[in-house]
Parts: sequence; C-alpha cells; structure tokens
Amino acid sequence: MGIPRWPVSGTRERELLEEVLTAEQWGGFHAMVGRFEALFAAFQHCKYGVSAMNGTVTLEMALLALGVGPGDEVIVPAISFIATATSVSRVGATPVFIDIDARTFQMDPSRVREAISARTRAIIPVHFGGPMADMDAIMAIATEYGLAVVEDAAHAHGSEWNGRRAGSFGSLSSFSFQNGKVMTAGEGGILLSNDESLADKAREVQNTGRRKGEAFFSHYSLGSNFRITALQCAVLIAQLERLPEQNDLRIRNVKVIREQLADVPGLHFQHVPVAAAVHTNYLLLGWVEGDRGTFHKRLTSEGWPCTPFYPHTLYQNPLYQNQVNCRVMPCPNAEARIGNAFWIPHRALMADSETTLKLAAGLRAAVEP
Repeated sequence: MGIPRWPVSGTRERELLEEVLTAEQWGGFHAMVGRFEALFAAFQHCKYGVSAMNGTVTLEMALLALGVGPGDEVIVPAISFIATATSVSRVGATPVFIDIDARTFQMDPSRVREAISARTRAIIPVHFGGPMADMDAIMAIATEYGLAVVEDAAHAHGSEWNGRRAGSFGSLSSFSFQNGKVMTAGEGGILLSNDESLADKAREVQNTGRRKGEAFFSHYSLGSNFRITALQCAVLIAQLERLPEQNDLRIRNVKVIREQLADVPGLHFQHVPVAAAVHTNYLLLGWVEGDRGTFHKRLTSEGWPCTPFYPHTLYQNPLYQNQVNCRVMPCPNAEARIGNAFWIPHRALMADSETTLKLAAGLRAAVEP
C-alpha cells in the first residue's frame, strides 16, 4: 500500500545506543536519562521531566505527587485508553466519567463543571488523537475550584494550544513512548511539570522514596522503582530529533485528505479548533452516518489500516461495571461515537503524496453507497 512501517529507526539511534552500551551503567542513573528528560521537557515548554518505564505509571506518579488518594474524586473523559481511569483507581481515588464533545472527541468543559463535587481533587483532560483539549476553559474551571490538572498527553508530543505546548498547562502532565506512539522506545513514559516541588515529589515516587541530595540508601516515602533505562532514552533522543519533521509531514498529508473528502456526505472528521491546529495527527479520527461495519470492511479489504474505535466507553469496561468504584455522569456523545467512529493510525499519514491520494480515494469509496 506504500504505507511506511512503524517504528522507524536509523543510524542516530544506533549511535546513541552505542554510547550507552560502552558505559558501565545502562540503567536509570546513566547521564543519558537526565539528558533526555531535559531535552523533552524543554521541547514541551516545561522546566522539569521525570521519566519512567511507561506512560501508565507516570499518570499514577502524578496523582501520588499531588496527594490524591482514598476519598478523593478525579474527573476523566469517558473516551480514552483505560490507564486514564485506572491510574485514579490505583491510588485509591474514584474516577468520575464525563462526556466528550461530539465533534472534537475531547473532554467537554461544560461537563467538567457539572461533575465537580466536594470530593473533587483533580481533572485529567486527554488530548485525544493529537489535538489538544480546550485548555483555556479547563484551566479556568480548575482555578475557580482550586483543582489540580494532570494532562494526559500520550497522543500529543509537540501538539500546541495557541502556541503553547501540551504538558505546559497542568500541574503535571504525562506522555507515553509505547510502541505505537509518534515517539517510541517500545515502552517508556515521562512526567513533566513547571513546579519544582511537584517534580521532586514525582521523582521520589519513581525512585523508591529517595530524595534529591540525600543518601542513596535513605528512603523517605513509600515509592517504587519506575525508572526508565538509558537504552530507551538513547532511542528517544533520536526519536525527538526527527519528531518535528514527522509531525509536519502528517499535517500536510491530513490537509490533503480532508480537502479531497470535504464534499463527501456522511463522512466527518474530528473537529480541530484553530487554537489546536498544530498537533501530531496521532490518529485521523472520524465518524460515518451510515453503517460503520460496512465502511470498515470496505476500507480494510483494500488493505488500508483502520480501527472501528473503542468497543465501549471506559465505564462500560467489565472492570468498572463489576469491580471498581466509579461515578458516571450522562455521556450520550461518548456512547454515540462508540457506534459510528473510526480511526486511521499515524503511520498511514506518513506516506508519499501518491499514497495519500489513494488513501483519500479509499475512504471515499468506503463511505459512498
């Protein structure tokens, strides 16, 4: 189909890996780790970075650093990967599921306000698909009610809201480097902040309760070992170096696809506000008015990669139906999108111009009667 493979690597990854492999320390205490943390934090307009083994534990680290725990509630969107919710549950707090905006797929700020209770401690907006959630509205509500904000930016490496990068708005923010992400080391994650005290608390959680400047075998709190390896950070530095060019390529190709399909009735793409125009295009999200099953079968039978969205909302998972406490607000938009939405992965948006036009034609053919 002409679609590039993913992940991609080159001589730069090998060069940086060799630098680690010839050292006596391959783990989280190698200088490569601190080097990556500083580079990525600066890239996202943040001062501090605390890396970890994946983007699931970084969400947990963020909540623990904020002191969120039993008796507290955290507002999360009904549509996301399960880690957005389970991070709340694993620290003993209660996730409160709210609806998304039907056009943007992002957390609806008006629903945030409706979900706030006396127990609410934090909000976790998810920058779903790559474009950022409405951080102006979310931060205004958080400030009004004195709530912490943890950005789940697993899809948003380099994404912006009015020129300000993902991760730089909230108290803390979490990024993933899992195999399918636009930057990857197979696994990995990082927590960012502009608050030194919160970053230090997160590091304490990540590094078995150790504190900055204290003795190696002195442990001051109940932490764990969530450290990333220097080998992963070597790969991630190389991945970061090529990320801007890759983001630009996806932006150009998605623009072509949207222009080619602007006249197709019954096919809609994720609405991206002007403030969020610079983003990763981690997913090309859309929905169809007709039979999604037929649409999906037509598209994939021609070889194009496509996923028919999540099979259920987060709160409809067996975990939250039968075992773990949660609170659910009305979510009609999320439940509707479960039935008619789809996504195209970012690797399909990195092809040459001829393949991009063929993908647009394939989408047109899949949706037309």
